[in-house]
Amino acid sequence: MERASIAICVIPCLFLTAEVLSQTFEIRLDEELGGLHVMKAGVENPVMTQNAKEGMRPYLHPVRTPDGKGVVTERYPSHHLHQTGVYWGLKKVNGRDFFMNHGADYYRFKSLSIVEKTGEEVSWETVYDLIDQNGEGILRETQRWALKEEKGCFLLDLEWRGEGVTDVTVEKFFVGGLFLRMPWFKGISGAAINSVGERGSSEAEGHRAVWVDVGMEISGIGDWGHIAVLDHPDNVAFPTPWRIDSQLGVGPSRQILGDWHLRKGEMTIERYRLVVYTGKPDQAKVSRLWKDYVCESRN
Repeated sequence: MERASIAICVIPCLFLTAEVLSQTFEIRLDEELGGLHVMKAGVENPVMTQNAKEGMRPYLHPVRTPDGKGVVTERYPSHHLHQTGVYWGLKKVNGRDFFMNHGADYYRFKSLSIVEKTGEEVSWETVYDLIDQNGEGILRETQRWALKEEKGCFLLDLEWRGEGVTDVTVEKFFVGGLFLRMPWFKGISGAAINSVGERGSSEAEGHRAVWVDVGMEISGIGDWGHIAVLDHPDNVAFPTPWRIDSQLGVGPSRQILGDWHLRKGEMTIERYRLVVYTGKPDQAKVSRLWKDYVCESRN
């Protein structure tokens, strides 16, 4: 598959808009849940919940709009019972399927820790082992998340690290890696649009792009809610090809391009930014936010 024709070599960081962050967040552990909540000053409900405990794959749900009024993720929808909000699930890892399966036979919890508990930017980390049919580790997965708010948008950064506990082969497949499930239902008004203007699974499935914006009607806000996923230039497959299904589930996946491998002790890193915002689709806005993201990572 050829790389998409996308101008990325020179990004004018000189024109990056400086933002003064004004929102305060606090992370609260929830031992009964098995995870943590991110609270925002002035909002009653958690704006984000990280689920992470024994016997389950880690995932984010619910994720709310910045005003706290709408939920933009869904867990276990009837059309894809294995999907859990925002999560990372690989296919065919030494023959095992960690996308369709998310229980104790596949994932072993290692730790959940808070990195930055309070402030204008907060962060946390989960560590899990992906295990084989005998309970032996295959791949150690670390997810580090960081949340801040700018211009009424949540900016949620993910650094995913995969370390070979043994020699690892991840086979070619049409999906696998970061994935997003929003509350889609038949008849809902919504769209998935990528950075080159392709819309939906019929146009954008399997294609390379630097971002994909998924938006739809969200109960409680009287408008569309969005999660745009921004690719990072340092990612191995950049610009990464995307899985986009007919229910507006999306995820970037290097598996689409072919097999990839890790030796025991070797590590691979992927980075993404998720942007949560409300309103009609705004390609210019998301493109600007992607440029800001790249510039920030270069400073």
